[in-house]
Amino acid sequence: MLEETVVGHHPAHAIELKSISKVYGAVPALLRTDLSVQKGEFLTLLGPSGSGKTTLLNLIAGATGPTTGAILLDGRDITRMPPRDRGIGMVFQNYALMPHMTVFENVAYPLRARREAAKAIRVKVTEALERVGLRGFEDRKPRQLSGGQQQRVGIARCIVYSPAIIMMDEPLGALDKNLREQMQGEIKRLHKDLGTTFIYVTHDQEEALNMSDRICLMSMGEIAQLGTPDELYFQPRSRFVAEFIGESNLISGRMDGRGQMLIAGDRSIAVPGGIPAEGAEMLVMIRPERVRICGIDEAVADDNSLSGEVASSSFIGGTTRVTIRCDNGLNITAKMMSDRSETRPQSGARVNLCWSSADMVVLEN
Repeated sequence: MLEETVVGHHPAHAIELKSISKVYGAVPALLRTDLSVQKGEFLTLLGPSGSGKTTLLNLIAGATGPTTGAILLDGRDITRMPPRDRGIGMVFQNYALMPHMTVFENVAYPLRARREAAKAIRVKVTEALERVGLRGFEDRKPRQLSGGQQQRVGIARCIVYSPAIIMMDEPLGALDKNLREQMQGEIKRLHKDLGTTFIYVTHDQEEALNMSDRICLMSMGEIAQLGTPDELYFQPRSRFVAEFIGESNLISGRMDGRGQMLIAGDRSIAVPGGIPAEGAEMLVMIRPERVRICGIDEAVADDNSLSGEVASSSFIGGTTRVTIRCDNGLNITAKMMSDRSETRPQSGARVNLCWSSADMVVLEN
């Protein structure tokens, strides 16, 4: 599925990809793709391994050439331009620092390569280290730094020469969870302070939801969906998007012509939107946090309900995840804010599930 076909140059676009593709031998790594990245936005390329996100990043950086199509940077065709002339900065997962150089010299390296004056280099390196919180670390070697500090050096080295685009390839993949979350906040702050266009690659959906203005979710060498984090989470278009972003309950069935969908066990549920033709096959999604659990004797206020038995109940700190084996054979997961253990649903308990049809999303089947 192609997204946002570009016609001509739009001045708000930092990067435009026009019918870009990449084939290695007989293996397509990226199908023909159109994509526009707005100036100053934080765009995340998200997807599983082999989805094409790193190929797309490498094409923009110039690390590899496209099989078809064109790449425009600020309206200029850079498709065949060498990487060093593109003015694009790159931050890698493995930091790529030079171990024999100090922090100062690592950050200064791109400026020395551009033959800048010594005084300008000192000012720019000092400012870059200030931005990433590493003033006072100038004389240390990479081995004397923690993983998070090494990644900050990598970021400082990238921003020191003010590239038009900053690209980051899984930059936090080697860090532990707490440090990763801290660095996410720092990268978001840096993006806001610099106002530069960021293109960020990750396979971590929570990282993408937390950091991005828009997410480009990729699958099998093409764009599955492009939109804001809200749009991908609350309005996924396909089964793949619904399952990759967050948790989802998927229910399939067939329309009965009266706005009801017949599902397993000869039960029926109301679905949102217009009434599809009788017999139409449907796939709908409801997020676990939109499913309510009631006692078996409680009145059901919503327009959809099923009864069943609690199969499992998992306490995950602030939330509790409950899976219910419904009487019609479906397994439905609900998520709720955690209470004390004595009030949480217990395995084997009989419960009612209920949800509003307005909270459901009809997916491309």
